[in-house]
Amino acid sequence: MREYVWLECTGCGDRNYRVQKETRGANRLELKKYCSRERKHTPHKESRKK
Repeated sequence: MREYVWLECTGCGDRNYRVQKETRGANRLELKKYCSRERKHTPHKESRKK
C-alpha cells in the first residue's frame, strides 16, 4: 500500500514536497531537495500531514 507524506525542510521547517511512499516495512524518508526559502539544496525529512 502507498500513502502520501510531506517532505519538510530541516533548516526552515517548510513543507515543500508531497511524495508517495510504500508503507510496508519502510523507514522514514530523507532526501536532499531544493528549498525555495533558503535557495539551496537541504535535507528534507518525512512529515505526516496533520
